[in-house]
Amino acid sequence: MDIDQFKSQHLPTESDETFQRENSYTLDAAVDGAVMAKAGSMVAYTGDLSFTGQSSAEGGITGFLKEAATGEGTPVMEIEGEGHAYLADNEKKVQILQLDAGDAITVNGEDVLAFESGLSYEISTIDSLAGSFAGGFTNVYLEGPGHVAITTHGDPIVFEPPVATDPSATVAWSGASPDVEVNSSLSDMVGQESGERFQMNFAGEDGFVVVQPYEEH
Repeated sequence: MDIDQFKSQHLPTESDETFQRENSYTLDAAVDGAVMAKAGSMVAYTGDLSFTGQSSAEGGITGFLKEAATGEGTPVMEIEGEGHAYLADNEKKVQILQLDAGDAITVNGEDVLAFESGLSYEISTIDSLAGSFAGGFTNVYLEGPGHVAITTHGDPIVFEPPVATDPSATVAWSGASPDVEVNSSLSDMVGQESGERFQMNFAGEDGFVVVQPYEEH
């Protein structure tokens, strides 16, 4: 294709949506005030925007993302101003959810890409998994109203409870918190750790669980 065709095919899409996907891997966040985003996820922006890292777990949400190698918190950034921020995370697919008032979702900290600053949030860890997974398996509980963008390796699968999942492949859930069990038959595998030795059991009849076809390590 010639230059004009290439440009017209890949120009950003004009939209009034707060969050929209430019393609499968890139989020267009329309900022009019403030948006919270994963640090390092900005690939481009237009308009008058500023980017500020959050340095305090009490004042922001530093610490819910973890570096696998060091276990230290990776700060998120606050995007302020008016314009469009284009966000991506290692070619992971972007999924946009709109939470109404009273809606809530818990997301693995590694899989949060961005959310509107007006959402209520709470940071937590699953203690029984904290010592076994990189980053301590830290989660972010988000409550609407507002938009949240999460990322998945490949196309997600959404299950309704009851279901048991591999923690390394579990992206998010809504409803009751899971119980964690150890599969003793896989606990003695020689020379390797297996995510299947742990299982997250989601019971009840409400809510849903998002799983990706990939195991985070």
